[in-house]
Amino acid sequence: MEMTGERRIPAPRQQVWEALNDPEALRASIPGCESVERTAEDQFQARVAVKLGPMSAKFGGKVKLENINPPESYTITGEGNGGAMGFAKGGADVALEELGPSETLLKYQVKAQVGGKMAQLGGRLIDSTAKQMSDQFFDRFAARLTPAPAEASVMEAQPEAAVAPGAARGGFVTEDRSAPEDAANIQAGAAMQSPANRAATDARVAAAAHGGSAAGTDTEYLQDLDAPGPLTQHGAEGPSAGGGKPVHRPNPRAVDENAIRPLRLMMQIEPFGLPLQFWAGCLVMVFILALMFL
Repeated sequence: MEMTGERRIPAPRQQVWEALNDPEALRASIPGCESVERTAEDQFQARVAVKLGPMSAKFGGKVKLENINPPESYTITGEGNGGAMGFAKGGADVALEELGPSETLLKYQVKAQVGGKMAQLGGRLIDSTAKQMSDQFFDRFAARLTPAPAEASVMEAQPEAAVAPGAARGGFVTEDRSAPEDAANIQAGAAMQSPANRAATDARVAAAAHGGSAAGTDTEYLQDLDAPGPLTQHGAEGPSAGGGKPVHRPNPRAVDENAIRPLRLMMQIEPFGLPLQFWAGCLVMVFILALMFL
């Protein structure tokens, strides 16, 4: 298997070189990698979980760096064993080209050989899996080195007065905007903030606090459960808010004995001295056994 490619990394070449030699950066970038440990100045050992088509296994391998020319290039050689799944060995030439102060072009050329059950899956599946893992590695590696956007400077550029006008006024838009729904919001905000509405609200709160009933609230409804209930959001029974058609109140209605009598009579039937619940359970059990063994 052979594979070549290149990736632009938005970071200085020295930083990319250091990341390529950092065990933690490699562990975070390699798909399925469980651990990467440095065993010598130019050697690593790693453990990676790999899924190849219908097969999956954990590979333990050793990697050695050769032809080291910091921060420009090196050669990676290594081999890994996946137990019954097979083995893999090969190498890769990696080169870093400086495109600018904060951009690096990473070029790679890979040659690898696989054996065992893994080799029986076919070269096309192996190549596609290797290409997918390679793309995932470089995506994670580039994302790790990509500098975070300067959000702080953007926030400082925005004036403090840019807060939504409705934020300081109960969430209602009180200034003219371009959205079509803002006109209704402006009217609602003005009505909510009117002195008359505030005085009426304070009066209802004071009445409820002293144990009295406040008009248009649940306290009025609870004072007399037999009285017509107020209109609520769930469609309660009673007069509508504008004196229109009456609606149903939420009071529990008396149970119609005639409506449930057939059901009660049916539950009293006991074939062979056993209740219907027993026979229904037997039928369910027979059905389950039939699904399991037939």
